[in-house]
Amino acid sequence: MRFEFATARRILFGCGVAAQLPDIVEPLGRRVLVLTGRDPRRHLSILDLLVARHLSVEVFPNVGEPTVAIVAEAIEAARNARSDVVVGLGGGSVIDAAKAVAALLTNPGAIEDYLEVVGAGKSIAVPCAPCIAIPTTAGTGSEVTLNSVLGVPDLKVKVSMRSPLMLPCVALVDPQLTVGLLPEVTASTGLDALTQLLEAFVCTRANPMTDAVCREGLRRGGQALLRAYHRPEDWAAREDMSLAALFSGIALANAGLGAVHGLAGPLGGTIAAPHGAICSRLLGLVIEANVSALRTGVSSSSSLARYDEAAALLTSDPDARCDQLIEWARDLCEKVKILGLSRYGLTEKDFPVLVEAAQRASSMKANPVALTAETLTAILRQSL
Repeated sequence: MRFEFATARRILFGCGVAAQLPDIVEPLGRRVLVLTGRDPRRHLSILDLLVARHLSVEVFPNVGEPTVAIVAEAIEAARNARSDVVVGLGGGSVIDAAKAVAALLTNPGAIEDYLEVVGAGKSIAVPCAPCIAIPTTAGTGSEVTLNSVLGVPDLKVKVSMRSPLMLPCVALVDPQLTVGLLPEVTASTGLDALTQLLEAFVCTRANPMTDAVCREGLRRGGQALLRAYHRPEDWAAREDMSLAALFSGIALANAGLGAVHGLAGPLGGTIAAPHGAICSRLLGLVIEANVSALRTGVSSSSSLARYDEAAALLTSDPDARCDQLIEWARDLCEKVKILGLSRYGLTEKDFPVLVEAAQRASSMKANPVALTAETLTAILRQSL
């Protein structure tokens, strides 16, 4: 048995921990670039804490999911402000952008030099500027992952720059920051977290460390998501979803993912849909395709047993098996009103290019079974 395990240098979890940001920043530097979502005013209470410590604060709103161009602008803003600390305060997209900015502040060259697949894939050689990640959604777990997913609109793809050096030095996970999320955002981000936990649990690179966090995350998240969706002020549900998201990031960074994310990357570069919405729509379809392929394969018992265990954890029914897991995924997506991907502009003419790109994706390599082009096409067709 051999595996490697890495995560953020320090993780602080609990309601109210975001208020500790100034104490964490001060030993690291005096000039802070804070990346936020579209409306920085949502986070004035946190930003004011930094100003009150007489820290120099430059705010960069990140509109939409990050592209190479947006991150290049943020890097320029950080250099102009002579920022020595980077804070990502927002959803997974904001934190991904912050990690990329922190990397390029200390490493020479352009973003494209470090991108996988479409870039040079150059290694991050110099330790990144200190990066502090504060998630305001319970979804991607980006606060503890070692990559940044960036859009390249000209090529219609989303790709990663990746390095253990890109792990944030501190992750501040404050469930209180997720309470104001819209129900549809709670649903799509929460389903992204559950997808990541499930894919990391059944993938070919799972290990005992990731298994432990996946089991706990699946157990908590499977019961908490609907409660958080229907009762936004349910603090216990918000706490469980924040834990599930954190655990999903730890798991994917150290094990890998599968076909949902193998398809989600190319889809994210093709249609204007949030990553969580894409994963939500694909989840049940990929489970069904994987289980079907495993059942007809020659050595499927261990992977099928993993799906059976996940079914019991997510449904809280010790007798649940693969078929109940597929039914659970379909039922949950219906209850939280997940839309078909045709609503975001996906059409059948996009399928050939998407399937070819998905088969090359790094996430697809850890899927528990190899899915044919025909199967991937069928998944996309059903996702419409």
